[in-house]
Amino acid sequence: MTQELATLSRKLLRHASLRQIEVFESVARLESFTRAAAELNLTQPSVSAQVKSMSEVIGLDLYEQIGRRIYLTEAGQIVLRGCREAMDALANIEMSLNDLKGLRKGRLRLSVITTAKYFAPVALGYFVEQYPDIELELIISNRDTLMRRIEENASDLYIMGQVPQSRIDLEVIPFAPNPLLVIAHRSHPLANARNIPLSRIAEESFIMREPGSGIRHKTEELFARHGLSIKTRLVLDGNEAIKHAVVGKLGLAVVSEHALNIEGVGGPLVKLDVQGFPLESYWNIVYPKGKVLSVLARKFLSFLKTHGGDYLKIG
Repeated sequence: MTQELATLSRKLLRHASLRQIEVFESVARLESFTRAAAELNLTQPSVSAQVKSMSEVIGLDLYEQIGRRIYLTEAGQIVLRGCREAMDALANIEMSLNDLKGLRKGRLRLSVITTAKYFAPVALGYFVEQYPDIELELIISNRDTLMRRIEENASDLYIMGQVPQSRIDLEVIPFAPNPLLVIAHRSHPLANARNIPLSRIAEESFIMREPGSGIRHKTEELFARHGLSIKTRLVLDGNEAIKHAVVGKLGLAVVSEHALNIEGVGGPLVKLDVQGFPLESYWNIVYPKGKVLSVLARKFLSFLKTHGGDYLKIG
């Protein structure tokens, strides 16, 4: 840390109140004074005054407002990370004390990749049976947003498939298989074929995930390894849109098997028996190295490592 950043941190610790830290984190996360005021049950002028006071304490502008949008400055990003670390530490103290008292309270913040929405709520449901009084935050997003949340320390734990390169070191803990397979409309000529060569599949049009998607990367890697290219007809962001496009007979697609498990038997989509598939992949629990996990986050991490695969066997 530079001398300037060290000075900034000391000012924050000495002069900023816990309420100011809470208010600034809410404004930064929601990118809005109005939404922060609603979340914290404060008036908008009160929220603005708290953030202005913090800016004066730091001696630097923490945000820029263009129209109705709030954009953090570089100093604002640094202060936001510090605020979240302080809030995490306080929450951890509270949960540890509750644990000593025999209480099972606290807040668990979980961010998951879109495909994980098929099982993450189920796993959380069973976990909450053990801790019925906890508060939950579940954010479902694409991979780029999830990586940004990791870098901003916005959640306790993150669930995703393939983990891309990051500017920060990450703990990556595989906890369950995440096989990838080719799907087609039930009326497709290859629907009942067996052991279909990859070269034959390469003749078909594909609906692909957006650039940067882990599924797209593994699919392109497999085709390239066999000297083949993919005939991309359409690029869509999200499994639901892709499945609807396959139902519309626009082409084939590669998806996580868990995106099909709740479809049931007899639906319009079928799994194709293709050489090289299913592609081996895993669900991972991810968090920044060095992050001090809350008591509740450690319990959920242990829960997923032990039982996470159980909630993938649905449908």
